[in-house]
Amino acid sequence: MRPRGFTLVEVLVALTIFALMSMLAYRGLTSVLETRAHLADDNRRWRDIALTLAQLEQDMSQAVSRPVRDSGGLLQPALLGNPQARADEALLGLSRMGSAWQSGVAADVQRHAYRLNNGTLEQLVWPVLDQAPLSAPQIHRLLERVARFELRYLDAGGNWQPRWPLPGVATVLPAALEVVLELDGGIIVTRVFVLP
Repeated sequence: MRPRGFTLVEVLVALTIFALMSMLAYRGLTSVLETRAHLADDNRRWRDIALTLAQLEQDMSQAVSRPVRDSGGLLQPALLGNPQARADEALLGLSRMGSAWQSGVAADVQRHAYRLNNGTLEQLVWPVLDQAPLSAPQIHRLLERVARFELRYLDAGGNWQPRWPLPGVATVLPAALEVVLELDGGIIVTRVFVLP
């Protein structure tokens, strides 16, 4: 008896089946990797949103009624909300307590502000409370791909106001701050922070 091998047709059928199985496995692996990358991007996005809201909450919980002088020497209220601010101006500026566990400048009252600049929510932190003529803040990019950043302020009468301070009212802090973030894709995140 002669040893018998595979025929050409059998080899071609086996190669075709192997090629089909390889193609299906490749498509499945590609789909799994794309899903994994999409989930990782979503996780980073929601982590950035959570960190941004935590920073806002920390600033609001430590707000103090301490007016400041701006770089032009004008007295500004402790909390200033300006809905008509230009792209290079802050929509929200506030005085807040420093870090209790720090010493020096980090423990003093600080001036923070927030602005929406070309789709990026930025936090501005000044090195001193009352600014010199050329004082420039440190800019921290908090959240990208933001379509809208709106703020409302709860007054003592329980009414929501679009700006703060109210005209003709003593410069006190509002009772609460409502933040509305509209992200790309139409996602809207709303949070209310109670001030001390």
